[in-house]
Amino acid sequence: MRARAPQPVERLVEAFARLPGIGPKTASRLTYYLLRAPEAESLELAQALEEVRPGTRLCPRCFNITSSGMDLCEVCADEARDNGVVCVVEDPLDALAIERTGQFAGRYHVLHGAISPVEGIGPEDLRIEELARRVAHERISELILATNPTLEGEATVMFLKRRLEGSQLRMTRLARGLPAGGDLEYADVSTLSQALEGRLDL
Repeated sequence: MRARAPQPVERLVEAFARLPGIGPKTASRLTYYLLRAPEAESLELAQALEEVRPGTRLCPRCFNITSSGMDLCEVCADEARDNGVVCVVEDPLDALAIERTGQFAGRYHVLHGAISPVEGIGPEDLRIEELARRVAHERISELILATNPTLEGEATVMFLKRRLEGSQLRMTRLARGLPAGGDLEYADVSTLSQALEGRLDL
């Protein structure tokens, strides 16, 4: 009979393995790291996990994640931000990525996913109607549709374009093309095509 790990260890391995991007081997490594780590480190992780759900909520305006004690997230509460420009993203992590550039001073709207018939995700499962209400009631002049460059992201953009048709606002997409420091010979056809279409005047 094959020896098995103790039940609490197996349970933690299985819990880690359910996280995106973590396979069985990584889940095992994380578990055994915590078993060897000082008890205080393991307890700190357990406490952080216990507090993350009750300690956070969705911003009622943009649906980004914020602290539960705040009425609005930091971006929505910042009066120095440009109310007229709203960047529409799929996930809160996408908004964080854009914030790291330091180049965007507008607001956000988080859809919490993208339209994917294969996965059973339709427009009604996203924060699209809330965005339509913002467009109707806020003085928004431009929507930057910053969904991922995937089939699902493109389907979401096309739906948003149709849903908001007739609204007096500019809708734009993030530019696409070659990464900085990349070589043309290694670029795929789709990336090169987008780079040609989005070429700039000198």
